[in-house]
Amino acid sequence: MKLILKRIAKRADYTIGRLTDEKGDRICDTLEPTWRNYKGGELKVPKKSAVPEGTYRVVVTKSPRFKKYLPLLVGVPGFEGIRIHSGNSAKDTEGCILVGDNLIKGRLVWSRRALDKLMGMMEDEKEVSITII
Repeated sequence: MKLILKRIAKRADYTIGRLTDEKGDRICDTLEPTWRNYKGGELKVPKKSAVPEGTYRVVVTKSPRFKKYLPLLVGVPGFEGIRIHSGNSAKDTEGCILVGDNLIKGRLVWSRRALDKLMGMMEDEKEVSITII
């Protein structure tokens, strides 16, 4: 399974994206901390930076922080423990990708429903990757 996260709104305090499958079918919206132009020389700000563009393997493992199974991005340069999880605002993430529906400016709603949908899609997949653009 190949996921594609296309960032559609890069704001000072948050980044909104659209998560689709490889056919381009919408899964949900995403919310991350502030996007930084790493290729342009910007530096990561701990707990306040969006994931760098690229393609990453995704595995489902038990999160020590959330005490449940969640998707984990593997091999993100300069980052550790990047998960896909539920949440509503940039304050709910320290660099992870939140999922939901962006019906309120700068926020997500129905986040747990979106996470359940994504987890269900990934359930029987042997290999999952995410490309962030």
